[in-house]
Amino acid sequence: MATTTLGVKREIFEDFHDEYRASFKAFLQAEVAPHHEEWKAAHIVPRELFQKAAEGGFIGMAIPEEYDGAGVKDWRLNAILCEECAYAGVMSSWMGPSVVNDLGLPYILAAANEEQRRRWLPGVAAGDTILALAMTEPGTGSDLAGIQTRAVRDGDDWIINGAKTFISNGINADLVVTAVRTGDHPHQGLSMFVIERGMEGFERGKQIHKIGQHANDTAELFFNDCRVPAANMLSDEGTGFGQLMAHLVPERLSLAVTSVAAAEQCLTFTLDYIKERKAFGRPVGTFQNSRFMVADMITKIESTRVFIDRTIQRHVDGTATVQEAAMSKYLATELFSDIADQCLQLHGGYGYTTEYPISEYWTDARVNRIYAGTNEIMKELIGRTMGL
Repeated sequence: MATTTLGVKREIFEDFHDEYRASFKAFLQAEVAPHHEEWKAAHIVPRELFQKAAEGGFIGMAIPEEYDGAGVKDWRLNAILCEECAYAGVMSSWMGPSVVNDLGLPYILAAANEEQRRRWLPGVAAGDTILALAMTEPGTGSDLAGIQTRAVRDGDDWIINGAKTFISNGINADLVVTAVRTGDHPHQGLSMFVIERGMEGFERGKQIHKIGQHANDTAELFFNDCRVPAANMLSDEGTGFGQLMAHLVPERLSLAVTSVAAAEQCLTFTLDYIKERKAFGRPVGTFQNSRFMVADMITKIESTRVFIDRTIQRHVDGTATVQEAAMSKYLATELFSDIADQCLQLHGGYGYTTEYPISEYWTDARVNRIYAGTNEIMKELIGRTMGL
C-alpha cells in the first residue's frame, strides 16, 4: 500500500497498484525527468512521449481489449499517475497524457458508437492519436451554458464557427472533443463533436505562453466554416451539457489528487532544506516558527488526503457526487497554493530562484485554482447543494 509523508498506510490501494506505481515511477525517471527542462523551454512535449507511455500501459488503461486497450476500468490507476508526476516534479510534462486519460477519453468511452470506437480508440491506445478537450472560449470561462461556438447542419455535415482557448494539447491533438452550440437553449442546445486534425476550416493559433505549467502545450483553436461530418457527433444532438456535467467529476478529482501529492512533495523537500540551511548559527528548521509552520502544513495535507482518498474510492464505486468533486478540487488546490507559498517562504531568497524546485511548484500551483472551473464556481456549486 502507498504511504504518506507521515508513513500512514492508505487504504484505497492494493498490491497490484503498488506494482503499477513502481513501474510508472521508473518510466518517469527514464523517459520524462531527463527531458523536462528541454520540454519546458519548448512549451510542448514530443508526440513520442504518448507512444512510449502507451507502450508502458500508462495511456488509455480503460480502453476495452477489443479496441487494443488494456480493459482495466479502475480510476485508482489514474490517481497513481497524477500522484507520481507530482512527486517527480514533472507535472507540466505529464499534462498531455493526463489530458488524454482524464479529459478527452472519458467522453469517447461513454458516448461513442461502435463505428466511432473502432475508428478512434485503437489509435489512442497506441499513443498515436492524441486527444484534447475544448470547452473554454475567449469570452466564456467557467460558464458552460454561455458557449457561443455554433454548428449549423448542412446535409450530412455540420458547419462550425467559433473559437476555443486555453486548450491543453491544443497543438499536439489529433482529435478534439469539442462543445458546440447546436440550439439556442443554454443547456439543451449544446452538443459534443470530435473534430479531427486536417478538417477543412480547423486552424490552431500560436501556443499560449503561461507563467507556469510550461511543458504543457496550450493553444487557441479556431473554427472558420469548419466542415465536420455528422458521424463525428458524440451521442445525440442536445446531449452536450449532460456529457460535460458527467465528466467533470473525474476531471476535478484528478486535479485534486495531483494537488495533494504536489503539496506533500513541496513539504518533503522543504524539510530537507530547512534541516541543512542555517541562520543565526543553527538550522532554520530548529526555530519554533518553522516547526509550527511544518506542523500546520502536514496536518492540513494529511487531513485533506483522507477526504480525497474517500472521494477516489467513491468514484471507483460509482457513487461520487458533483458536490464531492467540487469540494475536493476546491480544498486540494487551495491547499497546494498555500503549502507551496509557505515552503517558498521557508527557502528564503533561494525560493525565488530556479535553483530549487519549489519555485516551479509555486508557479504551477496557481492555475489549479482556475481551470476545471474556478474555485469561486466550486463554492457556488457546493452552496447550491446546500439549498442556497
